[in-house]
Amino acid sequence: MPSRPLGDYLNALRASTPLIHCITNYVAMNSTANVLLAIGASPAMLHAQEEVAEFTAISGALSINIGTLSSPWGDAMTIAARTAHESGIPWVLDPVAVGVSAFRQRLCETLLAYQPSVIRGNASEIQALNGLANQGRGVDTTASTQEATAAAIALAQQHRCVVAVTGETDFITDGTDHYRLNGGHALMPRVTTLGCGLSALVASFVAANREQPLEACLAALACFSIAGSRAGDQAEGPGSFQVALLDALYQLTPDDLSTLAQLEAVHAI
Repeated sequence: MPSRPLGDYLNALRASTPLIHCITNYVAMNSTANVLLAIGASPAMLHAQEEVAEFTAISGALSINIGTLSSPWGDAMTIAARTAHESGIPWVLDPVAVGVSAFRQRLCETLLAYQPSVIRGNASEIQALNGLANQGRGVDTTASTQEATAAAIALAQQHRCVVAVTGETDFITDGTDHYRLNGGHALMPRVTTLGCGLSALVASFVAANREQPLEACLAALACFSIAGSRAGDQAEGPGSFQVALLDALYQLTPDDLSTLAQLEAVHAI
């Protein structure tokens, strides 16, 4: 299990208010920024090639989401990832729909060379990123988390990073230690961009806890899981759920995180 209470990682984030550079998709910009503000981080959404290197260099972490991809944005992502790698700045890759086109696959291959701290995706994305045949259906997954565990472990070992497969159940691994996380709510897949926001949330936790990226990732996912469950208890549908989720993230306490996370270590795969 984690070496420290998960609440310690939330304390560290709120004490440091890390600046998170997000190169994310058009659909997700506003909601991702709101997720980061609610948890206590500081978001910035920049993607111009002329300034991404400068801004990445002064950020606490970088989050790259390839959702609404274009060649100029792909070039900007490459510059930012290279800068993060050279500057020792943690960064998170969200390989949205990587299996649906050769363009996305080539870009992700390029980005992976710059050693992300964390890869966060759904089961189909993680399988596709590992070179398997399951391409998913756009941004949706057609595979279960359990089906992607072997791919996640292989990716983590090959790229020496943390891999988080998120869905009804989350699976998180650094290639050696593995965890399963339950929670959340059935309304979460009914609201667009929540996964995008989660990747940026992971980046904020890793920024504040650089020496322990696996446990920082666990804390970020646990925040989303607990907040999602609470939001679902109040919401009447997807619209009210989105508002309730932001409120729940804002109201989370370190004690909530330490005591309510439905986390288990996985010893046999």
